Amino acid sequence: MRGKIWIGALASLLALSACGETPLEQVLYGAGAGAIGARAIGGDAATGALVGAGVNVYCQNTDDLC
Repeated sequence: MRGKIWIGALASLLALSACGETPLEQVLYGAGAGAIGARAIGGDAATGALVGAGVNVYCQNTDDLC
């Protein structure tokens, strides 16, 4: 059951974080999605925000990945 929660949270985090035209927007959208995803699974919102921001910026700037 816990695995399904993590998979769902990761999928929604990736879907929500793939947004933003400018680097600032990418950081803000990714951080918001990460914080919401982390809280949804009972994690730390600050850690989720950092991870979400990093993943979104990386994903937006790596054409082969996203």
